[in-house]
Amino acid sequence: MPLPFLTADRAFDTADDVALPYDDRDQWRRPYRPGPWRVGAAALLLLLASFVLFAAVIIAATGGPSSAGVVFGIALVVILCALRMLRMGVWVSAHGVRQVGFFTTRTVAWQQVASVRTVQQPVRWLGLPRTVQGQALLLVRQGRSTEPTPPLLTTHNSDFLARDGAFNRAADAVEAWADEYRRG
Repeated sequence: MPLPFLTADRAFDTADDVALPYDDRDQWRRPYRPGPWRVGAAALLLLLASFVLFAAVIIAATGGPSSAGVVFGIALVVILCALRMLRMGVWVSAHGVRQVGFFTTRTVAWQQVASVRTVQQPVRWLGLPRTVQGQALLLVRQGRSTEPTPPLLTTHNSDFLARDGAFNRAADAVEAWADEYRRG
């Protein structure tokens, strides 16, 4: 049974010029893949949530529905935390750059960006208070003093720990977006 949708040469057989979904520059996109530390932590949270959901089913079958509802609510909070953890990072579009944290989201329009540059400085290791020497991608806003702002990306955060090549590619991509849209 031939399965043409699974072959690699099928993409060359089409003659239509349909834009691919990632060609839309108005959509927010992350210019890098989430790192193994972030994905691993989210996977562990989802594993914990599955055990809590299983406990909620057992409690619902044997106990009262209010207790099962509380445990189900805890599982829902754990799932939402895992999804938010996967959403964290730097996102770019034609509108600007967006830094998504666990509790906050900060968006800066490209017109407000004075420069985006990579610097060598002490950075936080996996977001913990301990600092190590590394690289950071800094965003400097126009009309603001040069007070230290939190870096967009670092070589020691959960996306780029022990992945220097991925950090360099992501930093170059964000810098390229900044150069392209600050002029236009």
